[in-house]
Amino acid sequence: MSGPREDRETVTDDELLRMLDDDTRASAAERVLALAVGYLQQAARGDGRVSTAHTPEELAARFDEPIPRSPASLEAVTERLQRDVLTEVNRLAHPKAMGHQVSPPLPLAIWMEPLIAALNQSSAVFEMSPTGTPIEHRVIRWMNDLAGFGASAGGVMTYGGTEATFTALLAARAHAIPDAWERGVGDDAPVVLSGEHAHYAVTRAVAQLGLGMRRAVAIPSRDFRMDVDALARTLEQLEHEGTRVMAVVATAGSTATGSFDDVEAIASLTEPRGIWLHVDGAHGGSALLSAAHRHRLRGVERAHSLAWDAHKMMLMPLPAGVLLVREERALQRAFSQSAPYLFHGAEGGARVWDQGTRSFACSRRVDAMKLWAALQRYGAEGMAALYDRLCRTTMALWHALNDAPGFEAMHVPESNILCFRWLGTRAWSDEAVDELNARLRERYNRSGAGWITTTMLGGRRVLRVTIMNPRTTDAHVRELVRELADEGAHVESEIRDASPASSARGAI
Repeated sequence: MSGPREDRETVTDDELLRMLDDDTRASAAERVLALAVGYLQQAARGDGRVSTAHTPEELAARFDEPIPRSPASLEAVTERLQRDVLTEVNRLAHPKAMGHQVSPPLPLAIWMEPLIAALNQSSAVFEMSPTGTPIEHRVIRWMNDLAGFGASAGGVMTYGGTEATFTALLAARAHAIPDAWERGVGDDAPVVLSGEHAHYAVTRAVAQLGLGMRRAVAIPSRDFRMDVDALARTLEQLEHEGTRVMAVVATAGSTATGSFDDVEAIASLTEPRGIWLHVDGAHGGSALLSAAHRHRLRGVERAHSLAWDAHKMMLMPLPAGVLLVREERALQRAFSQSAPYLFHGAEGGARVWDQGTRSFACSRRVDAMKLWAALQRYGAEGMAALYDRLCRTTMALWHALNDAPGFEAMHVPESNILCFRWLGTRAWSDEAVDELNARLRERYNRSGAGWITTTMLGGRRVLRVTIMNPRTTDAHVRELVRELADEGAHVESEIRDASPASSARGAI
C-alpha cells in the first residue's frame, strides 16, 4: 500500500483550472512520456525481468487504499506509476517475451495514442469526427483491397476479433433470417459450423445471437486445420436432415497453433449452397501483406466477411480490430435501427459515412488514425517485412527444438506460433509429461528470464510460444531452448524428490 496522502482543504475552481493548465504544458507531457520511453528502451535492451513473480494478492495490496479525496502533484503520481506499476508489468518489448498474441507496438503508433486521446473524436458520426471518419473509410478500403474485395465492400474498426466475428455473424443472421431483428430466430434456429480449433468468439456469438450453444457445430481437424472432407459430410447430412446453416467460419491463424484452414476449399462448399462464409483472420489476416505468406489465405476474396486484428501482427497498440465485408449493404442490414437524433443517413443513394450505423459502439475512438499513421510511416512493405521476420524467427525456434534432445515440436509453424513439449531426460508417461510441462512453464516464467504460455493439444499439455517482437532473434530462441532444458531438469528433480514412488509409477 502506498503512503498516506496529505489532507488538504477542498480545491477551488481557480486552483483546479491552474492544475489543468499546468498539465497541458510540454513539461507535464514529457514527465509521463518519459515513463513510456524508459520502459521501451529498457525492455528493448533486454534488461530486467520479462514478467512479475508476484501473486495477484501481492500486487493488489499495493493498490489497497481508499479513493483519493484531494489532488496530488504530478510528480507524486508519476513516481507512484514508476514504483508500483511499471516495475511489475509484462515487458512485451523485451526480446524474450514470447507469450500471448499481444504486440510490442510500433513506436509511431504508440505516440499516436495521446494525440487520439487529446482530439477525443467519436467516429460513430461524421460530424463528430470530420477527418477521422474518412481516414477510417480509407484504411478499410486499403484492407479490402488486400483481401481482394471489390468496390462494394466495406467494414468497420472493432475492439478486437471477438467483436468482429460477432458482428460478422450478426450480418450472417440478417442474411439467413431477414426478419430476425424484429421476430427473433424462432424455434428452428440455424446452425453455425466452425473447426474444433476455432476461437471461442464463434461459440460465444452463437449463444449471444440467441441461436443457442447447441447450434454451434464443431468440425474435426486434420493437422490442426478444419477437415474439409468432414465439413462436406456434415453439410450433406444437415441438408438431408433439413437443418439450415447460417454460416461457416474458417480460421486463418488459429490461436493454439497459428494454423490456416483451407479457405479456397471451404468456399467451394459454401458458395453453391448460398452459405455465409466468415474468415476469422484476427491473427493471420496480416499474411495478406506478405508475398511469402499471402497464399495461406487463398480464396479469401470468396468469403463474405473477414476479421483482422491490426493489434496483432501489424503491431498496433490495443485496440485495433477490423471487420471487412464483401458487400457493405450486408453490414448495414445487420443493424436495422433508426436513430434520427444522431444518424442522418443519406439521400438519393449517397454514401453513408457514419460508422455508428455499422457497429455496436456509439462512443468510438478513432483507432484507425494510428493504423493510418503507421502505414504512412512504415508502409505496407515495411509491415510485410516485420510479418516475415516474425515467421522466420519462429521457424528458427522449430529448428532449435529439433536439434535439442528432450524436446518434441507438435507441428511445423505456419506463422509465428509454435507448440512443443519438454519430454525430459528419461521416459515418462503422458500424464507425467503433462505435469512436467505445466510446472516447467510456471517455473520458467517465475524466473523472469522469459515468458511463454501453454495450451492443450489432443488432450495433452504443451508449451506454446508466440513470436510477436521483431527484436527477438535466432539467438534469443536458442537461448530459450537452453533455459527450458535447464529448468526442466530442475522440475524433474523436484518431481522425483517429492514422490519417488509416484515418479516410478509415472515412468514408462
